Amino acid sequence: MEQPKQPKIITDKNEMREWSRSMRAQGKTIGLVPTMGYLHQGHLSLLREAHKHTQVFVVSIYVNPGQFSPNEDLSTYPSDFNGDINKLMSVPGGVDVVFHPHNLYDYGVGSVGNGEGGVEKEGVVSCVKDGGLGHETWVRVERLEKGLCGKSRPIFFRGVATIVTKLFNIVDPDVAVFGKKDYQQWRLVTRMVRDLDFSIRIIGSEITREKDGLAMSSRNVHLSTDEREKALSINRSLSKAKDAAEMGQINSRDLINSVIESIQEAGGRIDYAEIVDQESLKAVEKITSPVVFCIAAWFGKVRLIDNIEISS
Repeated sequence: MEQPKQPKIITDKNEMREWSRSMRAQGKTIGLVPTMGYLHQGHLSLLREAHKHTQVFVVSIYVNPGQFSPNEDLSTYPSDFNGDINKLMSVPGGVDVVFHPHNLYDYGVGSVGNGEGGVEKEGVVSCVKDGGLGHETWVRVERLEKGLCGKSRPIFFRGVATIVTKLFNIVDPDVAVFGKKDYQQWRLVTRMVRDLDFSIRIIGSEITREKDGLAMSSRNVHLSTDEREKALSINRSLSKAKDAAEMGQINSRDLINSVIESIQEAGGRIDYAEIVDQESLKAVEKITSPVVFCIAAWFGKVRLIDNIEISS
């Protein structure tokens, strides 16, 4: 029986760069799976996908403050670093490195960490503070960041694109794997890599679901038993919409209204429900080419996202 593989834990970005350079010197290809920790089977499925494409790979565990707005409480994001390591060791073939930096926005000008590899709510020091020496460079994917989740979280994808760029520059992977549950994020990163000429292959891995169909998410832990049961309406209604579309119902508004009604009847509050082109993420009135039906809905205090791809 294969012994569990203990990953090397690296917290310093310069040490991370040196490790990657040493792997490249040996002719090995490097994979990266970026995460914010509190891992579940959905994350582990990304690792299994990464094993198919690279010889060694890195999992980053870093709660990125740059994607949280002032009204979002970074401190409540769940974490269990020791549990995460045990889960990573359970994956066949294991993980070579866990990159667990303290604060990737700390330039020695006063930004502080919380001692757990994440950062406090004020962890990103603005360029207008500390004599103008704080973080002031952001990566924007101007059109793809605006719709869907970008409507209610206007700085979210600026933070995502920036931290992914930083991780790419530090780890220097050949391949990076992202989950399709965060569909807009996957497409945005893919476009960013194309536009900025990163020599990195981006792989979108299919959504991993619980046995009852709920998309796996670190946020699911915050759902009450009743809210979790009600949240099943998301995947059920999306699946019905997909079946209807493939049976010839191509009017997007009719399909959207049906899904909204089902989720609201279950007690959910809709953030957005849109049918968009799979590449451009532009809303479509009729389904005549491959689309994705994207949903964000609140159950209690928990915001859940999900989607389903539909072929024309």
